[in-house]
Amino acid sequence: MSRTKLFQKPIFILFLFLLMACAASRKTSSDVLLKADSDFSNLSKERGIKTAFLQYIDDSAVLLKPNKYPIVGAAARQFYEKQNDGDYALTWMPQAATIAHSGELGYTYGIWTLTAKDTTLQGTYVTIWKKQKDGSWKFVLDTGNSGLQKK
Repeated sequence: MSRTKLFQKPIFILFLFLLMACAASRKTSSDVLLKADSDFSNLSKERGIKTAFLQYIDDSAVLLKPNKYPIVGAAARQFYEKQNDGDYALTWMPQAATIAHSGELGYTYGIWTLTAKDTTLQGTYVTIWKKQKDGSWKFVLDTGNSGLQKK
């Protein structure tokens, strides 16, 4: 066996091992972001929209709402400070998450549900997240649309 062929097998095996480790690491990272989004939804269900959004909003966040200009930074925080949860609940179910290779930004998307006394509305959303210095995640952009029909 030539010396070149002898070294090719271990290098190939090492390459495969590194490739699988990277894939597993990215999956774990995405799972962390999915959990953050799920925890965000659970807090909204348990303590209300106002509490949840104020806990998870980044200081530089942008909100994209129907028929409004972008709501940015301090104005985005004020938007939620003025919320009155009333007799409705907002929850959502993230469908997927992706984190950038840098590990600093990511996004989730999924289906939201707004439940009021006699009405249930659904739609889709996308949230862009930024990793904080303490390792937690806060959203920097949140938007969605309504109009899903019940299955």
